[in-house]
Amino acid sequence: MTVRLRFAPSPTGYLHVGGARTALFNWLYVRRHGGAFILRIEDTDVERSSADMVTGILDSLRWLGLDWDEGPGVGGPHAPYFQSERLSKYREAAAHLVADGHAYHCYCTPDELKARREAVESTGGAWRYDRRCRELSADEIARRDAAGEAHVVRFRVPDGETSFDDLVHGRITVAHDVIEDFVLVRSDGHPTYQLSVVIDDVEMEMTHVVRGDDHISNTPKQILIYRALGAPVPAFAHVPLILGPDKKRLSKRHGATSVGEYEGQGYLPEAMVNFLALLGWSPGSGDQEVFTREELVARFTLEGISGGNAVFNPEKLDWFNQQYLARMSPDAIVARLRPTLEAAGLWRSDLDSARQAWMAQVVELVRPRVRKLTDFIPLLRPFLDDEVVRDPAAEAKYLNAAGVHEHLQAWRDRLASVEPFDAATTEAALRALADERGIKAGPLIHATRVAVTGQAVSPGLFDVVALVGRDRVIARLDAALHAAGVSRS
Repeated sequence: MTVRLRFAPSPTGYLHVGGARTALFNWLYVRRHGGAFILRIEDTDVERSSADMVTGILDSLRWLGLDWDEGPGVGGPHAPYFQSERLSKYREAAAHLVADGHAYHCYCTPDELKARREAVESTGGAWRYDRRCRELSADEIARRDAAGEAHVVRFRVPDGETSFDDLVHGRITVAHDVIEDFVLVRSDGHPTYQLSVVIDDVEMEMTHVVRGDDHISNTPKQILIYRALGAPVPAFAHVPLILGPDKKRLSKRHGATSVGEYEGQGYLPEAMVNFLALLGWSPGSGDQEVFTREELVARFTLEGISGGNAVFNPEKLDWFNQQYLARMSPDAIVARLRPTLEAAGLWRSDLDSARQAWMAQVVELVRPRVRKLTDFIPLLRPFLDDEVVRDPAAEAKYLNAAGVHEHLQAWRDRLASVEPFDAATTEAALRALADERGIKAGPLIHATRVAVTGQAVSPGLFDVVALVGRDRVIARLDAALHAAGVSRS
């Protein structure tokens, strides 16, 4: 049997981390078993769906590296893969269910349903559709249809119970007396989720359905539809929800929730995939946490999914991102940074040619201080930008300290003749100058750092000085002295 799994997002919002993890679990299972991963867009909610959201979802999946074998932009034998283009299939299926006695027309208006519900609830009862239209005669149905009365199509829930073996939670049994005769087609002719998802999963030959725990209550209803259609029922695996650090369902109050936001914040897709894979899934024994994509595919099993909710820990995501950055070559990091550097006006054409080796050294120098790609930008700016914006607080504390200007000017003059202009030699020269002038090296180091980088904190100063280069270091010292009103003697 060829396994066939699908991810079916609704384009009423961008791809959030919960959906991304569900897509990842489906993708990992398919890739391990040599099956097919199908992407289907469930856009029957016309008012809330948008083309921009579809584009955002597809872009996020591509960024994560979750390619699909059938779906938008790829095609396949079961096209179209947008539910809005499959409405006739759902209406035809509903008509068959009605003809076979598994569904019926319900003419109860929303106002009538509301009044009956309120009457039941006023006595302390729990409302469930009272099946008033379930046993209408054929003549009555014909009369109402001929009169053009609006109606929905409801599924005729039989007596008994439905059981299924969830691959995560085990055996689940639901008594039918807690399931009302649910709607399959609304009065406007649009299908409900219960009908459209089953029809698509049947036609697209899904062997497994892997989705969030919030769908467990839908599964018995959908199994009833499969059986009414005489179709094979896929295996179900319901994945626990993702919670925030406060153990409440992940939401905006916990920070970014859409995958696109994490991309914009400078996270690597490899790190995000690794992090998401371990949210509610265990790779087995051992304490290994960093996995290549190939290792995740080789190890992934649905049985390894935990039955308990997973906690989204932003600090752990940062740790993963830092681990992946530490394993990347400087040239690979530069390639990832290039679009951001271009947007910031910091990219120069020779950074991947004549100055490629120099750029790699700069990246190596600042890498220990970063956790995300975006962290590189302020650290790289002193190396790539001719202008330095000095932090006012650092300038006041270090550049304008008593007596420092005279020493800084002497240091500027000494730098003009330092050979070779490298970290070790410049450090030795500064310390020698400090000794000659009877001062500690610290104030001169701090003042130089602020003049060269604009900040009070940086990587090792002398490494910075060597990579910024003699001419630009001297020019920045001159600019700092000039700003302080010190003229060249």
